[in-house]
Amino acid sequence: MPILTTFPLPASPAALQIPEGSSSAAPFFLAFVTSPDPATGQSWCPDVRAAWPVLDAAFSAAEAPRLAVVEVGQKPEWKDLENVYRTTWKVPCIPTVIRYEVVEGRTVETGRLAEGEILEKGRLEGLMSGN
Repeated sequence: MPILTTFPLPASPAALQIPEGSSSAAPFFLAFVTSPDPATGQSWCPDVRAAWPVLDAAFSAAEAPRLAVVEVGQKPEWKDLENVYRTTWKVPCIPTVIRYEVVEGRTVETGRLAEGEILEKGRLEGLMSGN
């Protein structure tokens, strides 16, 4: 399944809808990562640079669930404690991957991994499979 790099993030998790083309029974994932550094084109965060190849490999497979990438901004934006991703989306660190599923007609968070947890292959596989 392709990784969505342009995804219209709603104002809050309560308004999150599973993207068109996805089965409503399938899980949907959001990856919160840094915006690329304009000077280098790479993430300014070493944790994101380490995790991205793992996420890309895991979610690029044809049978993989759908992943949308959300860029949280440059370092000054992210470090602002009032950053919308920290406050509204409850993302205290990056990278963070959150699993969502439709339960009783509502899209709800059913799991998450952050920072080094993503690099633990068994943990990411477990999150993706729902175990």
